[in-house]
Amino acid sequence: MNKVGLDCKVFNFFKDYLVGRKTRYLWNNFLSSFCSIDVGVGQRSALYLSPILYIFEKHLKTLKIPISIISFVDDGLFISQNKSISHSNTNIFCSYNVMSSLLLKFGLIIEHGKMEVFYLSRSQGAFNHPPLNLSVLGGPILLPKNSWWYLGFIFDRKLIFWHHIEFYTNKVISMVKCMKMLGNLFRGINPIQKRRLYRYCALPIVLYSFPV
Repeated sequence: MNKVGLDCKVFNFFKDYLVGRKTRYLWNNFLSSFCSIDVGVGQRSALYLSPILYIFEKHLKTLKIPISIISFVDDGLFISQNKSISHSNTNIFCSYNVMSSLLLKFGLIIEHGKMEVFYLSRSQGAFNHPPLNLSVLGGPILLPKNSWWYLGFIFDRKLIFWHHIEFYTNKVISMVKCMKMLGNLFRGINPIQKRRLYRYCALPIVLYSFPV
């Protein structure tokens, strides 16, 4: 962070937060003793990745690699737009190489098991494209997925969203069927409570894909 040129106050803030960390756990009336958690970065430490993303975008601009990146906490997404999938794969390969080197310098690594590759295509014929081979860089060989789940939404290659609608429709139908067991005309929850359950549990899934 000093090399990027950030103020020493910012550096000291993260140093104080990341070094010598301790935590303890509370369960009902039980309170554990303090445990050291010096290893790793906390889930809410997205700001730690900000200088990495800044340097990464500068490197891509210098190398003239047309890649966009979206980051949601520690979940990163590389976007390549090209009429040729082979060119897109080349751009993603180079970007992966740059990012791997940067993360290594910052003491971080990529979780290869969580990596996926997905293509959006207008092609009407069969979609049989070669995998994205990252094994030379220490990564996996990624086979293109037929559908892609990202932040609660299920994407298909043509953005028709049939997979998304089918999945969440079935989820809501199962939930409504389970609600029947909570009461009937004679006992259990009343119609007003059923309506409230439907509004708070079923409608958010249908309209906003909120996982419940």
